[in-house]
Amino acid sequence: MSRLLRVPDCPAPFNRLIMNMKRSVFILVVAALVLSSCGEKKEASMKMITPVKFSDVKIDDGFWTPRLQSHKDVTLNVCIDQIENQTGRIRNFENAAKGEGEHSGIFFDDSDVYKALEGMAYSLQNNPDPVLEAKCDEWIDKFAAAQQEDGYINTFYTLTGLDKRWDNMDKHEMYCAGHMIEAGVAYYNVTGKRKLLDVCIKMADHMMTVFGPDKRHWVPGHEEIELALVKLYQTTGEKKYLDFAEWLLDQRGHGYGTYGKLIDRPWPPVYYQDDVPVRDMSEIAGHAVRAMYLYCGMSDVAAYTGDQGYIGALNRLWDDVVLRNMYITGGIGQSSTNEGFTNDYSLPNLTAYCETCASVGMVLWNWRMNQFTGDSKYVDVLERSMYNGALAGISLAGDTFFYVNPLESLGNHHRQAWYGCACCPSQICRFLPSIGNYIYGVSDNAIWVNLYIGNTAEVKVGKKTVTLTQKTEYPWQGYMRLEVSAKAPVKTQIRLRVPDWCKSYTIAVNDDAIEVPVEKGYAVIDRKWKDGDFIDLNMDMPVEVVAADPRVKEDEGMRAVQRGPLVYCIEEADNKVDFDALRIAENAKFDTAFNADKLRGIVEITAHVGDQTLNYIPYYSWDNREAGKMKVWVPLAD
Repeated sequence: MSRLLRVPDCPAPFNRLIMNMKRSVFILVVAALVLSSCGEKKEASMKMITPVKFSDVKIDDGFWTPRLQSHKDVTLNVCIDQIENQTGRIRNFENAAKGEGEHSGIFFDDSDVYKALEGMAYSLQNNPDPVLEAKCDEWIDKFAAAQQEDGYINTFYTLTGLDKRWDNMDKHEMYCAGHMIEAGVAYYNVTGKRKLLDVCIKMADHMMTVFGPDKRHWVPGHEEIELALVKLYQTTGEKKYLDFAEWLLDQRGHGYGTYGKLIDRPWPPVYYQDDVPVRDMSEIAGHAVRAMYLYCGMSDVAAYTGDQGYIGALNRLWDDVVLRNMYITGGIGQSSTNEGFTNDYSLPNLTAYCETCASVGMVLWNWRMNQFTGDSKYVDVLERSMYNGALAGISLAGDTFFYVNPLESLGNHHRQAWYGCACCPSQICRFLPSIGNYIYGVSDNAIWVNLYIGNTAEVKVGKKTVTLTQKTEYPWQGYMRLEVSAKAPVKTQIRLRVPDWCKSYTIAVNDDAIEVPVEKGYAVIDRKWKDGDFIDLNMDMPVEVVAADPRVKEDEGMRAVQRGPLVYCIEEADNKVDFDALRIAENAKFDTAFNADKLRGIVEITAHVGDQTLNYIPYYSWDNREAGKMKVWVPLAD
């Protein structure tokens, strides 16, 4: 299994994932069968939870607010400078508009510009900035000018030969179009401006004149368009985009793919998740980011169609990813050779790939799975990937990035300002300002509190609006207060997620301690809420020494340390003497203290093992000081 964690004298943090698994599959299958029996495959929504959009959530949090400010002040400017001045990415659009000039960079570089624009749009929602908005409009004008009369837009083929377009699945035409659609939808939702949205609609309509039932078969080499088309459907109400997304998903596994060479290496169908039809998938394989986007698209389509074949496959795939192929950091993809998966339980540390984009993909997929199951196990994985695998992908200063996130370093692995293939910097650029999406959800009879991040949110409960204010020092402390503001009393459940790492907690309402039922990892508080009510959740947050599943041979005789949602590591900067000789013990004694001056404020952990002292820092914060070795998994003392 994937680094299943075992903690002495208490249940494993992932045990609840296993215990809930059969129940979750049963519920999904029964629901799908009911829908099927009614003859409502289309538009028979499976989604039971609707996320509260980031635009309705104002984050005010000791941990996340400084990072969002750094994103606005530093990260966006880094991306804009790279796109406009250091590389030819924006110049490609200018040349395409003129119909002359060379294409510079890689054939999928358009996608980086679109992802950066999406991040700019998200930032504008919570940080209005007329200068940044003007920059967005300037870029959008260039996109529109580069679009062909028939709706096609892709600067690589416009500048190297439109006669070659739609000839090679490896060339990412639909991948780039998908990221453009996501950016267009985001910018429209934030500003109400539809110029880019109209460009997206024209491109989607163009694709549907070439591909579809009774037209050409097509398998996108890099998934992304499928989930983007669902967003376009949600925005326009045009069901043809949902149908096209489903058609593209169903094209896989039937021999329709055309396989070329990517980076001078030939790949088989499994690399593209094109070896079997999607409903028959059971094992994660191939390129990790592609797989994540595929599963997101399947989840989105299943949420609207109730397709039991999709749902069954998604459950099997989730089991395989999380239980046999996921690192303790929530990272996935063991191998640099295929930027993806190898064998079950083979999880090397020094050579772990764990692409930043793949960790963000884990957040996106698990978020979707939670919405139509109401099972907190998906948010447990989302949180693990977000705080560890994804957050490590950007420096504390916000100006350099990891593409690869190993769990051990010899001191020669460092973040960079940019990459030739810059998918990860632009991915982080769009992900960070969107974290408000993942905090809350609503259903017919409940408000779902998924993440503990300080914020104020406007939540619709039926026809009423409730304002929720969350105050917390998470992830450093396990205390959270949720304050309710409402003009009139509101009868609804508030479901608080009890994280899988939490073994002991208390809940009080208006200072009165209560005991409540827990359903699929959520503590359910059912009452009529009035203005001024508040909930206090106190979660014990001890340091845990954890072991990998014994089938993970690379971690045999090793232990890792985590506290709350954070995985910790030792770095040579804090352990300068005999770093390679350091050992951890099952019964180590730990001291924890918040250090505001270290790594922009962290809870550091000191482990005492005999006459040795090990100084631990959060994994996300490593490689922000002088070069040195790093380990997550430390050998066990004799």
